Amino acid sequence: MKVKDKVIVVTGGGNGMGREMVLNLLAKGAMVAAVDINEEALNETARLAGKLGSNLTLCVVDITKKEQVEALPAQVIARFGAVDGIINNAGVIQPFLKLQDLPYDKIDFVMNVNLYGPLYMVKAFLPELLKRPVAHIANVSSMGGFLPVPGQTIYGATKAAVKLMTEGLYAELLDTNVKVTVIYPGAIGTNISVNSGIITQAAADEQAKHSTFKMLDPVVAAEIMIDAIEQDKYSVHVGSDSKMMDIMYRLNPKRATGMIYNQMKALLAN
Repeated sequence: MKVKDKVIVVTGGGNGMGREMVLNLLAKGAMVAAVDINEEALNETARLAGKLGSNLTLCVVDITKKEQVEALPAQVIARFGAVDGIINNAGVIQPFLKLQDLPYDKIDFVMNVNLYGPLYMVKAFLPELLKRPVAHIANVSSMGGFLPVPGQTIYGATKAAVKLMTEGLYAELLDTNVKVTVIYPGAIGTNISVNSGIITQAAADEQAKHSTFKMLDPVVAAEIMIDAIEQDKYSVHVGSDSKMMDIMYRLNPKRATGMIYNQMKALLAN
């Protein structure tokens, strides 16, 4: 689905990949509803949009609240007259803890944002999308959705659930006008750790200085993701690490899991 002149809803539009997707869509001539729980972050997205902001509407919504999400389609349609696509991008990671040490409140938070948020969005918007000549649903999973990452087990479980939910949607919608894409980002240079409440911004900046691998620029990541939507791709791996680990995990999942463990074990709390 070409995004020019289409109305697209992007969750997590206040920062990181979500913000860059909003800006990318606006530059391509789309009308965009940027959704985020953080009003200040949304206002910054609007500021960065500049003159393109005339095609942008800001929606302060907590996607873990079903009632708020259910009210969102009417809000978008009231602003733009229709809705042609949704990108479920908003997500959080968990503290780097083993499952046995992860408190239930942290588990619930990750489950609610990463799984129930996209589920509520799909349920709320799909009836409207089915009315359109062409429409699109893109759900952001993760490299952690097909490859186990120690210390991110619940995060990975939610992203694996998003993967299968999206693939199920693809199958269910094959004979309709709605196309579906699942997205697997690898390491992207965003502030997800800060936004997830895992570390402070100062700690994130310090981590970045000592990182042994290069993260993909979120501007580049956004371009790859929007391009996948415009090509109606079934799935897309964003970043060389995601592409490489997908191949390795298919060939030898046990070895790939060991590799990830060796890279991540230093982050695990004892």
